Amino acid sequence: MYFCTGLGKASTKPTWAFDYSASAPIYLLLSPVKNPQGISTSNSAMPSSSPSLLSSPLPSPATLFSKKPPSLRAERRAVRVVATAAAAAPVAAARAGPSAAEVARTVVELAPSGTLSVVGPDGWPLGVGARFVADAAGAPALCLAASGVAAPDARSSFHVEFRQSGARTPQCTMIGTLTKPSDESVLKKLSTRWQKKFGEEVDQHLLYLISVERILHMENFNEDGMWVVPSEYTGAEPDPLRNFAENIVEEMNSKHAEDVHRIYNIYVESDFQVADVKMIWVDRLGFDLHVHSGQGVFSVRIPFSREVSDEKGVKSSFNMMSHHAWEVEKSYSSPEFEKVQFLKKVR
Repeated sequence: MYFCTGLGKASTKPTWAFDYSASAPIYLLLSPVKNPQGISTSNSAMPSSSPSLLSSPLPSPATLFSKKPPSLRAERRAVRVVATAAAAAPVAAARAGPSAAEVARTVVELAPSGTLSVVGPDGWPLGVGARFVADAAGAPALCLAASGVAAPDARSSFHVEFRQSGARTPQCTMIGTLTKPSDESVLKKLSTRWQKKFGEEVDQHLLYLISVERILHMENFNEDGMWVVPSEYTGAEPDPLRNFAENIVEEMNSKHAEDVHRIYNIYVESDFQVADVKMIWVDRLGFDLHVHSGQGVFSVRIPFSREVSDEKGVKSSFNMMSHHAWEVEKSYSSPEFEKVQFLKKVR
């Protein structure tokens, strides 16, 4: 005869007792009872917790009795749902970043000023700094008050750079012709953009546009440049996270440094001792880390499992990756993705 008793809230399956004295089996199934006194389900039983940007449920204490529990609790299932999204196989690091055209558009949108270079009447090149805004196609509109610099239809170049977290300086140089816009609608739109970016009105008589004919993009100082086709530049969209990317990076480094280190340890394959890990930039496809070690400073790109388009999405992605990294770190699950193996030495 078989008897079934349900003991313990920690299990949703019945517990079987066996009596082989009977010749014919009789099955008796009793529903599991509530948690008896003496079995603690306090969260204080957990050895550690995973810090995260957003509050999410962590495994219940019952699941910590075994690295591979026989059943999943509601809390455990909630974490697994989160981790599954984060564990989706990311694309290769080389394809995980935005294109050079998109980076150039983003730099032009973010940088407040640049350097205009023209050839003066005496044949010598002359460079002056100028504030600017970008029109709808990404062409810089400069406010030039210096006499002898603004020469309509003059061949010129405009160099723009943007410092990311004090660690990297993506930049682009646009080569084209300096023109004087005369269309009132164009001037009005540029004035509106100027007001929005700098909080002040601009003298429309001092506005000049550069017709972009060639673009040279560089990821950082001392790196090879890449020429960008003008049609790709004008067709590219600036990164949607650009206006709050620096704030997210600062928050991750200052308030969630443990998450940054944990994500690096789980998602990156490396064989050297790490002294420090800092996030330097985040965009719609992933984020960049600078890894400090005794062998130098390395840059590594970690892709998101899916593209993000707003602040809520990027924080959710970081939260999911942190949870999954925490599970792998505690041996509650195995990494279900291919680790990033490409690290570039930057200094």
